[in-house]
Amino acid sequence: MLGVFSGTIVDPPEELVAAGSRTPSSKTKASVLFDQFLEKNSPAVHVKIGHNEAILAYTHYNQSILNPRLFAVKDDIFCLFEGSLENLGSLIHYYGLSKGANEVMLLIEAYKVLRDRHPYPPSEMLSHFHGKFSFIIFDSSTSTIFVATDSEGKIPLYWGITADGYVGFANNLDLLKSACGKSLATFPQGCFYSKPFGELKSYEHPENKVTAIPAREEEICGATFTVEGGNVLNQAPLKALW
Repeated sequence: MLGVFSGTIVDPPEELVAAGSRTPSSKTKASVLFDQFLEKNSPAVHVKIGHNEAILAYTHYNQSILNPRLFAVKDDIFCLFEGSLENLGSLIHYYGLSKGANEVMLLIEAYKVLRDRHPYPPSEMLSHFHGKFSFIIFDSSTSTIFVATDSEGKIPLYWGITADGYVGFANNLDLLKSACGKSLATFPQGCFYSKPFGELKSYEHPENKVTAIPAREEEICGATFTVEGGNVLNQAPLKALW
């Protein structure tokens, strides 16, 4: 799966920008990255939002049967999801959804609660999700993204900066490498990114800072993001929303 967003939507971490400046390498524009995805993942589903401010794409090609890729749109909220939730049934009941709802429909509803019911914290919402996952949410009504991975990084996600300053998220490292050069990193496990909620944060260690360590020259990525030590947030019990 692939999500590409303009600089008006995503402020990439300075460490990711610095990684590309420290070790100059070839990059391509976001449009080329998108074309390469379509070329290598045919057939693929894609959507362009606004004046190419946001591009989302995915394919079922070569996906895991146990951890499929899902996509849905509702109330101007677009969601890409890969993986599976072990407690999907209890979460469906918690959020008041129909029994036929899947992970991506659940995520859209959970995000709406997070967005509309401040100060409901992202760490509490994400700690409810038990399983393997990575997801990309784009809220076109607010031009906001919300991206996260599971606490053990079982469904890898990568992010990088293209030649024209777009930020790309993908589950394919080689695809991003060709577009982002050394401005590239693994999205840190147990973390989320969203401007309204403080940009890059750990939901396992909500009080701890996420820092980046410059990578060695021979490594593919230009930086490695880690969370400073501390007590892991226990998986929160489900509490009434209303």
